[in-house]
Amino acid sequence: MFRGSRIQPRRGLAVLKRGLATHAPLIEKSCASITPPYAKLIQNLEHVRRILNRPLTLSEKILYSHLVNPEKSLAGGGKIRGEAYLQLHPERVAMQDASAQMALLQFMSAGLPQCAVPTSIHCDHLIQASEGADADLKRSVISNQEVFDFLESAARKYGIEFWRPGSGIIHQIVLENYAAPGMLMLGTDSHTPNAGGLGMLAIGVGGADAVDAMTGTPWELKAPQVIGIHLTGSLNGWSTTKDLILHLAGRLTVRGGTGRILEYFGPGVFNQSCTGLATIANMGAEVGATTSTFPYTPKMNAYLKATGRTPVATAADIAASQGFLSSDDGAEYDEVIEINLSDIEPTINGPFTPDLATPISKFGSFVKDQGWKDEVSASLIGSCTNSSYEDMTRVADLAKQAQAAGIKTKVTVACRDFS
Repeated sequence: MFRGSRIQPRRGLAVLKRGLATHAPLIEKSCASITPPYAKLIQNLEHVRRILNRPLTLSEKILYSHLVNPEKSLAGGGKIRGEAYLQLHPERVAMQDASAQMALLQFMSAGLPQCAVPTSIHCDHLIQASEGADADLKRSVISNQEVFDFLESAARKYGIEFWRPGSGIIHQIVLENYAAPGMLMLGTDSHTPNAGGLGMLAIGVGGADAVDAMTGTPWELKAPQVIGIHLTGSLNGWSTTKDLILHLAGRLTVRGGTGRILEYFGPGVFNQSCTGLATIANMGAEVGATTSTFPYTPKMNAYLKATGRTPVATAADIAASQGFLSSDDGAEYDEVIEINLSDIEPTINGPFTPDLATPISKFGSFVKDQGWKDEVSASLIGSCTNSSYEDMTRVADLAKQAQAAGIKTKVTVACRDFS
């Protein structure tokens, strides 16, 4: 039944298995439906500039270039961020299998022959990790057969790309296959902002919002405020991009990003890998942020090429040369946070709340001061925010060390398409 990673190729996309875990020959993707219409977006942005007459942040450039009617949404150039309601046309929608069911039923009631924008369905949420990849996948397919059959048939009928059970987690498939600098997309998954690691705005929404985009109906969003996070210095030692976002969570708290976009800028951005930036964007949800984004960097270019999207990289290079994929000089943020990456150390967040951030050098004394037992009985490392090879190689090394120390380890995998 589920022999291909997806069915019904749409707008020139080849039917391929997810093949990033081995050194298989690189297959260039057809990029017609995943390359943003940069010329049109830049033209729209020029219209916006005439209305606002001020420097723009990167977040504003991406959002405002997707406006349906700039004059109506921007209301003559008054206060926009945190006040105005924007009518937008997102370029793509991605849905996970649990939320896609109701969204598809709503879409079907619109009577359209196919989706107005490229859309994909990813069967990952209904797979429960328990015993191991083969057993878990087999059990999940049997218990959810009716759901998967419905999603597959609806995908075929409406030109939606279908990623079968076992293909992998939605937000990582999006990053590896669909994300592009300057794009605006919606996803029915809380980890949708992960795609922001490629310099775009990826926003997690409910099924009804996704249907707006799928039917070509303008999607409404209250214009978010923009927090500028200025990164200087370089990560060192054991510190990683995850420690950066854990540190930031401690400063912003779990509500500090609500109604706001986190926009990173400064020389420290350019030292990070694309997947490292994706981890930061992914975990922006922990502070309630609408989404996160970064200026286009050479490492994003390299990642696009490494994942078979050279045409997207080439188009992004041209758009970046025209100033579209970075903030304007003099752009003003609602708040600016300064972070010197050289000062970041490995950080532990919790317990009880993800914004209780403690540097590793202070964690021992913190535990002692709280009167807690200083022993760990179990540890779970999940892939939702550890979805890059950077993360998983560290995880594998820890597991090997644990085994060598006589500690029991168990690995359950929800994805088995590694070739």
